[in-house]
Amino acid sequence: MRVFVTGASGYIGGSVAASLARDGHVVRGLVRSAEKEAAVRALGIEPVAGSLDDRALLLEEARGADAVVNAASSDHRPAVEALLEGLRGTDKVFLHTSGSSIVADNACGDVASLAIFDDDHRPAPVPERAARVAIDRLVVAAGASGVRAAVLCNTLIYGDGLGPHRDSIQVPMLVAQARKSGVARHVGRGLNIWSTVHVEDMVDLYRLALVKAPHGAFMFVENGEASFRDMAAAIAHALGVAGPEPWPVEEAAAEWGLARAVHTLGSNCRVRGPRARQLGWQPRRPPVLAWIEGNVR
Repeated sequence: MRVFVTGASGYIGGSVAASLARDGHVVRGLVRSAEKEAAVRALGIEPVAGSLDDRALLLEEARGADAVVNAASSDHRPAVEALLEGLRGTDKVFLHTSGSSIVADNACGDVASLAIFDDDHRPAPVPERAARVAIDRLVVAAGASGVRAAVLCNTLIYGDGLGPHRDSIQVPMLVAQARKSGVARHVGRGLNIWSTVHVEDMVDLYRLALVKAPHGAFMFVENGEASFRDMAAAIAHALGVAGPEPWPVEEAAAEWGLARAVHTLGSNCRVRGPRARQLGWQPRRPPVLAWIEGNVR
């Protein structure tokens, strides 16, 4: 299969592209610099120099591919529109990467939410996520124009990336802060809970969806969940540092920025993804707390 992947030098896209290349697929990956071109080429990925703003390039690559994986941005609507246009009427596969922060709250670490959402039951988006949700809906509706399109909505991803970019977001942020300060901290009381998935299990679902994804599917990508207090405790134990300790959101914001302190590390984001399992997806890597204990040093 000839697959075009955006974000091929990133954590998600790079992991998917490298895995597909190892499987023997011809993978062309969008990259933005000569340095990144060399990095993806070393993994057997054919680099395509450009950006998500290069509409003509995206159209050309989509038309020449058997399938497209968009993993560069969940929020770049013109790129999604161009890729869908390039695939229109072909019945080829388009996998769009979204993020489960579309259902996140503003708990600031102080509450463990009881709200759990699934593939077919999601709340109305908050204003900050409305544009992302609109893109998800655009992709889901693309079946009407002859594209076998699906949204893979990832949760908190952990584990070492398979491509040029090794680290995900949340767990490495907590680890870096603990190493720097000698204290593992969490926003507020750390009671907030996120659903999680190991990067290699996530990649397995992308590989499966390229073959089996039904038209217009929305799939949360998750396998378990953990509170940020428990993740910070596991980090403290793995690194041999103090903690876990609460961090007022204002102080956490000084370290990570307000948006990341409140939304990325302080919110609840609890989901279930039955549709992925209906495809035959079987996650098999260690849950996040066990992975931290066994891999963070």
